[in-house]
Amino acid sequence: MIGRIRGILLEKQAPNLLIDVQGVGYEVQVSMTTFFELPAVDQVVNLHTHFVVREDAQQLYGFGDDGERQVFRALIRISGVGPKMALAILSGMTTREFIRCVQTNDSATLVRLPGVGKKTAERLLIEMRDRIKNWGGTANSAPAASGGNTNAAVFEAESALLSLGYKPQEAARMVAAAISDGAELPASEELIRIALKSVVKK
Repeated sequence: MIGRIRGILLEKQAPNLLIDVQGVGYEVQVSMTTFFELPAVDQVVNLHTHFVVREDAQQLYGFGDDGERQVFRALIRISGVGPKMALAILSGMTTREFIRCVQTNDSATLVRLPGVGKKTAERLLIEMRDRIKNWGGTANSAPAASGGNTNAAVFEAESALLSLGYKPQEAARMVAAAISDGAELPASEELIRIALKSVVKK
């Protein structure tokens, strides 16, 4: 399993990338959400990945942060939803927007995505609703795909607080309170430190 890839971005033609890792060129497919966040060609790129092996093909999928990868992995577990459709969904909306659709039972928005019919949209809403509960059940505490390192830091901080036993809503509130308006977002470790320190002060 290839879980992460870091190298020089040689080519990018949506949704396909070619990344040079110590002389080996890896072909990677990404969502448009991730594609728009990519650096320029010849710059270093760092992606979370999911490796799919089939009888007729092997394909590496890349994601700007682990939140987007989690949603992708949840989607491809659903009957009738393959990697291509999952990537199309994540290209048409961010993970937060997708989760809001699930929470509000918004099938009308989902059927506007390529390849998603009415029955598929209804199946997505039903099956993803249970999976979202494992992420806290709210859009504020759900994995995020856009925003690159910003959303990754927030997601990692919230996940750490969840592992410490905080409830999802409480973890999201603590991390949000640790972010100063207008200030540069600190790294996830600093966000966790500030969030935990705020609890001690109460």
